Amino acid sequence: MTGRPKASSPAVREQMQRQRRRDTGPERLLRGEIWSRGLRYRIDFPIIDRRRRHDIVFTRAKVVVDVRGCFWHGCSDHGTIPKSNWERWSEKLEANRRRDADTVHKLEEAGWLTLVVWEHDDLVAAADEVEALVRSRPENIESQRSTVLNRKEVQLWQSMW
Repeated sequence: MTGRPKASSPAVREQMQRQRRRDTGPERLLRGEIWSRGLRYRIDFPIIDRRRRHDIVFTRAKVVVDVRGCFWHGCSDHGTIPKSNWERWSEKLEANRRRDADTVHKLEEAGWLTLVVWEHDDLVAAADEVEALVRSRPENIESQRSTVLNRKEVQLWQSMW
C-alpha cells in the first residue's frame, strides 16, 4: 500500500476529514471530571516519540490515560469494519491495534502505567480509577508535598538548604 488510498466517495472523504485527533467529546468530559478533583495533567503529550501522543499525561506520577474510540482502535464490543473498501480498512484498523499494543509495551518498559478508557466507558468511574492510580504512585511527589506544605513553606524550606 503506497500513499493514502482515495476515499470511496466525497461524503466519506468529508466525514474522515472532520474526525478529531484530540479534544473528542469523551476526552473532554473525562478531563473535566479529573480536573474537578484537583488533579493536573498535560494533554496531547508525547512520551516515547513525537508521533505517539497521549490524551492525558501525569508526568510526575508517570501515568498515561488514553481515551480510545471504538471504531479507530478496534473495540471488541463496538468496533466495526466498513463494508466499502473492507480490505484496506481491515489492514488499517489492525495496524492501529498493533501500534496501541506496542505503545503500551514501550511505556511499561520506560516505567509508565497506562490506563485505557474506551469512549463507551462510564467516565465518572474512569475518573475514579485515574484518581486512585495517580494518587497511589510514589513518584507523585508534587501532590504529596502539597498536602503537607503550602507554597510559601516549600520556598522557605528550599531557601534553608
